[in-house]
Amino acid sequence: MDTVVLKFGGTSVADNIKLNVVAEKVISLKKEAKNVVVVVSAQGKTTNQLIKEAQELSAIPEEREMDMLLSTGEQITASKLSILLNRKGYPAISLTGWQAGIRTNAIHTSAKIEQIYTKRMEEELAKGKIIVVAGFQGLNETQDITTLGRGGSDTTAVALQVALKADKCYIFSDVDGIYSADPNMITMAKRLDEISFDEMQEIADSGAKVLHDRCIQMGKKFDCDIMAKSTFSEEGGTKICQKIENSEVKSIVKNENLIAIEIESQAFYEIYQSLLENNIMVEAFQSEGNYLRFRIKKSEQNKVIELLDSKYPTCQLKKSEFVKLSIIGYGIIQDNQVLNQVIEILNNHQIEIMDIQLTQAKIEILVQEIENGIVNELHQKLIK
Repeated sequence: MDTVVLKFGGTSVADNIKLNVVAEKVISLKKEAKNVVVVVSAQGKTTNQLIKEAQELSAIPEEREMDMLLSTGEQITASKLSILLNRKGYPAISLTGWQAGIRTNAIHTSAKIEQIYTKRMEEELAKGKIIVVAGFQGLNETQDITTLGRGGSDTTAVALQVALKADKCYIFSDVDGIYSADPNMITMAKRLDEISFDEMQEIADSGAKVLHDRCIQMGKKFDCDIMAKSTFSEEGGTKICQKIENSEVKSIVKNENLIAIEIESQAFYEIYQSLLENNIMVEAFQSEGNYLRFRIKKSEQNKVIELLDSKYPTCQLKKSEFVKLSIIGYGIIQDNQVLNQVIEILNNHQIEIMDIQLTQAKIEILVQEIENGIVNELHQKLIK
């Protein structure tokens, strides 16, 4: 191999002991590849702690300042790993996102990569150095630090794979691949050897904390396979690729991190524009009579409520919680048996279905609440 990109998540680099494990894995791959570029996340729960501390100062901190703050976590990890690799006798250099040439648009907290200038990285690789890049970050045209959204280090890794024309991209975490369900919720969840980009995209969009959604989009666009593997084991792994297999259920995702918003207002277009201008992504935006309804992440509810209160103070706002259940597998929309089995199991448990949406690769069902035991039953019935 000529060039490989390795990405290590927060749990993989959580402390100095784990950093040593990561360093040894990097060294072992350096023995196989001429060039090694490593992308790292912040250690452990660092990002969550920084967000908590910022919110103790302000309920809704300025997004530019949050980017300044949160970008420090990845920089700490990068410098620590570089120090460790150098001590072990393998020349390494840490680079911030902007030192690595990553340029983004101007949207703070969820910026998109527009260009990567690889000159600095190519120079360091030519010297035989391992490059350790702080993930999740870049620089916009006004020279402000931006971040790519939670999980954005995955996108940094795939973007570098594309820019450097790397042979392989590995996404390492504490899990040995992509599973048919959350293993912490479903004990019989099975690891998938291979999954298509389309199916993986549906899993990410459904709320599963697996891979950053934009890294999947980028992998599909540039036809760059991604390997999801465990930092702490040589076994297992899941390949994310273009291949689309026969119709079958691949994954079940339970998402409790959404909230429904209902507003009594006829200013539908204006409200939608305001949400977009403030970089608030919504699901199922629809109007009915004098009411506007949409869904957002729970983490954004304070931001949304403040926006609506300030711009539309006369609007009556109502919020409610629900659970989104996603059954994922390319082509399952053509298999009526899957939907029938899901509805039958939910009816047997007297679960009221609030809404059903179908796509080529997903059945999405909204319910008020659902126990993990019922999700486990669905998994046992639908996934072979």
